[in-house]
Amino acid sequence: MRASRLVNLLLLLQSRGGLTAAELARELEVSVRTIHRDVEELSAAGVPIFAERGPLGGIRLVDGYRTRLTGMTADEAEALFLSGLSGPAAQLGLGTVVAAAQLKVMAALPPELRSRASRLVQRFHLDAAGWFQANEPVPHLETLSTGVWDGRAVAVEYDRGNEVVERVLGPLGLVLKGGIWYVIAVVDGQIRTYRASRVVAATVLDDLVDRPEDFDLAAYWAESSAAYERETPSILVDVRVSEDQQWRINQVFGRGTVAAAERVDEVDHPGTLRLRMRLGYPDEAPGMLLAVGPNLEVIGPPEVREKVVLLATRIADRYREVGPVDAAR
Repeated sequence: MRASRLVNLLLLLQSRGGLTAAELARELEVSVRTIHRDVEELSAAGVPIFAERGPLGGIRLVDGYRTRLTGMTADEAEALFLSGLSGPAAQLGLGTVVAAAQLKVMAALPPELRSRASRLVQRFHLDAAGWFQANEPVPHLETLSTGVWDGRAVAVEYDRGNEVVERVLGPLGLVLKGGIWYVIAVVDGQIRTYRASRVVAATVLDDLVDRPEDFDLAAYWAESSAAYERETPSILVDVRVSEDQQWRINQVFGRGTVAAAERVDEVDHPGTLRLRMRLGYPDEAPGMLLAVGPNLEVIGPPEVREKVVLLATRIADRYREVGPVDAAR
């Protein structure tokens, strides 16, 4: 533990420059006294580390002291940071491991590669938890990506469903959510989200984007996602499902649906679970519930149960109508 802390202290100074003892203590979750002892130990081991007093002081390494990874290209450095998904890693209990690994790589990278890796994290964000499971063609993704990376405006034609409109986007970042790409851009002084697949034409312009200094792509996406989910119409549905088939609910409605549902105790239905789920898109919910299969029964509300029964009846009638000749075709 102590050796690991000494290495992390060294890497923090390599990647960020001078830091106060209090800042290092917060980062490493130890006391200020422990930081001072660690600095003395590193110094005694021959590491060129020193402390400056005063308002602008702090603990620093002698300029030029640095270990570097060798043989890493710019593309490899970018790919490494693009693959560092903090959310899933945290869910697996690996959040601190990923953070420590990125810190070590960031500290060891030459300045030019460190800059590129930092820019990638600022401008591209992968949200692995999906609302939908579809993948769709995005013919102008490369152009949008060029605008994001170069910080230049992009003139687009955007399909709004009922009409195609022209817009000049100031792209700030791209987000991949459940197989669907979104471009986050400044338009008329406001930050907006556009579905990249609906861009039917795109041209990178020479105009530079005035990127807000305090813009955080991951934070913006988390806030806008939460707002989207709050505003999406939803309905509470009670269901009963076989315990060994509950995974089918997640398969149809998305990972985590069962875990997020409220469980209702039932003593007279052994081997089953009674769940109260909040589902989006009320008009589509009956058909999706039917897709879970015969091991799920809709308890309520009555209108949803009746719609499921109606759909199931229509499906059964349809197959009864198919004769041997039609079936052969």
